[in-house]
Amino acid sequence: MRQSVAARFSIRFVLCITVVGAALPALAADQDVAVTVYRSDSDALFVGGGSPVADGYAIVHERRSVQLTGGRQSLSIDGLPTTLDPEAVALEIGEAKILAQRVLSAGDSGMLAAHRGERVEVTTMNSATLSGVLIGVDGDGISVRDDNGVVRYVRNFASLRFMEPTGRPGSVLQVTVDGSAGTLPATLTYPTSGLGWRAAYSALLQSSSGCRLRLDALASIANRSGRDYDSAELKLVAGDPNRVKQTGPQPVAMRAMAMEASADSTPAQSSLGDFRVYTLPNTLDLPDASVTQTPLYASRELGCERTWLFENGQQWAPDKPYIAPGNDGRSSGAVVSKLRFVAAENLPAGTLRVLTRDADNRIEFVGEDRVADTGQGRSVSLTLGNAFDLTGSRERTAFSVDRAAHQMNEAFRITLENTGEQARTVTVREHPYRWRNWTLASSSQKPAKQSPDTLDFAVSVPAKSKVNLDYAIDYSWLAGDE
Repeated sequence: MRQSVAARFSIRFVLCITVVGAALPALAADQDVAVTVYRSDSDALFVGGGSPVADGYAIVHERRSVQLTGGRQSLSIDGLPTTLDPEAVALEIGEAKILAQRVLSAGDSGMLAAHRGERVEVTTMNSATLSGVLIGVDGDGISVRDDNGVVRYVRNFASLRFMEPTGRPGSVLQVTVDGSAGTLPATLTYPTSGLGWRAAYSALLQSSSGCRLRLDALASIANRSGRDYDSAELKLVAGDPNRVKQTGPQPVAMRAMAMEASADSTPAQSSLGDFRVYTLPNTLDLPDASVTQTPLYASRELGCERTWLFENGQQWAPDKPYIAPGNDGRSSGAVVSKLRFVAAENLPAGTLRVLTRDADNRIEFVGEDRVADTGQGRSVSLTLGNAFDLTGSRERTAFSVDRAAHQMNEAFRITLENTGEQARTVTVREHPYRWRNWTLASSSQKPAKQSPDTLDFAVSVPAKSKVNLDYAIDYSWLAGDE
């Protein structure tokens, strides 16, 4: 059974070298720890594995009560994340003064490095026992000072036991405090990497006539910080606050844990400066080395639009008329399947998977795409992949240049083929690129959309058929443009 936050975050009291206290009582479980997790697009947080990572960002708030003996004394808080930022740890203990603090990170020497100064009992490979204070750790062994002040270096020991209720993996916060005797409230706040969240969406296309989909939105919360967070109050921040430090201390190994179940209800939204905050209504466990999913919104059915795109070239503006013939022979390309809908809620950035039901009524995957931060009421456009039943080809049918008249003409034939059982309307997108001053001289079909650098044609292609689209463009320029 996993220990509670209170048990894992025990605080021991030290006067000089002598231990005079043990584990502290905690406040109510639902007030024990609160975590504000910022969005992260790092795949390292969400892939499997047991080691902490330095990606992601979160602010952790711990609340405790502390029994002070009065006057100047030292405290140690262990079990902190291996990836916290040691320069931004803040501790408040009632009216007591914090005189000094330091963070001992596990670092490259493993978890033992953060527990120097603690009493240990070491069993050597030949079964001898040595007890004393751990004073040094390196790659080959440890140094222990016994009660007579003799320092012994031990390599390849069989086991090591901590004599005090400490020794948990991770970083240790050591604090020197001056205050009156008594029980005081303590608040510990620290930023750490190894925590992050991102949105995970799924859209199930409905079988009814027209385009309809059921959108499900989840928040995926990854914990690769090197410690558990039990019964945590959670806030999820959507947006990209600027951060100077992008990496944290080097991590050490940790165990893998299973994913927790989702919460029963959806978060409340609010603003945090220029960013959006989702506050979860219930506490959640975030086990170390896990990804926990919880609903972001309730499922919603939305209208949508399916389109297919055959695009040639790209937006480009030459600094003078491009009159070289170029290599515009016959070429073939894919017809891209796309899906569009209007967001009914604010959608934080994430990945959206599109699903549909097959002939046997099983749900199957048909594509996925990245969703950027999208405000409520704005359009979401997804690229699902290349259509199997649709292909396109393009061939230049005419090209001429009259430099004296500062004119140029170019014509193309677009051929679309549909081998499927259903008719499709394909958007043919062309980019006249030879000069900014051009006109559509002729076309076998009126364009659906025209802009300074784009021509769109909506071409209906019946099932089991081929359709041609022919068009020509006239370019003109002034003598000074050359």
